[in-house]
Amino acid sequence: MQRLVLASNNAGKLREFGALLAPFGFDVVPQGELGIPEAEEPHATFIENALAKARHASRLAGMPALADDSGICVDALDGAPGVYSARYAQCVGKPKSDAANNAHLISQLAGKLNRRAQYYCVLVLVRHADDPRPLIAEGTWAGEVVDAPRGSGGFGYDPHFMLPGIGRTAAELSAEEKNTVSHRALALQGLVARLQTHGMRIGT
Repeated sequence: MQRLVLASNNAGKLREFGALLAPFGFDVVPQGELGIPEAEEPHATFIENALAKARHASRLAGMPALADDSGICVDALDGAPGVYSARYAQCVGKPKSDAANNAHLISQLAGKLNRRAQYYCVLVLVRHADDPRPLIAEGTWAGEVVDAPRGSGGFGYDPHFMLPGIGRTAAELSAEEKNTVSHRALALQGLVARLQTHGMRIGT
């Protein structure tokens, strides 16, 4: 098994990455189990934040690290919440929670007809903290924001993220369905292709 540290303490992401990475033989160690605190995310782009998190975790763990930065980008809001997706409600003084974030998003879209949105994920894998050639992959999942939440699966904005082609929200998909079509799944597929191209060992 190839061991790496996952630069996240988000329980939802840990579940998804655990399922997505299992077929490739990775032994993923969450950074929290190693006592590694979360990195600062001061940047305006997903890729810069993901790279900062990967280098931070790798430096403290002394092993390769995988980090993602992801969020929802809404067309009518000029790409917001974007990198602030996980703390969108905090921008207006509300507590950090999925419920508060969703409520703030719906309030910002009041009266707007354009509800198109994209979940976006960028993955960064560094072999060591100062890796000059990090492996980077991205994935985009298109949908629409709906006012009324539907479904009990997933996390984040999933109950409000409608997939027009199938008439269900991301929260109404099974974990298996989501892990084949989500922004994170697509980014991971791209990352695996890059790992194979660059000759990094996958699995046993």
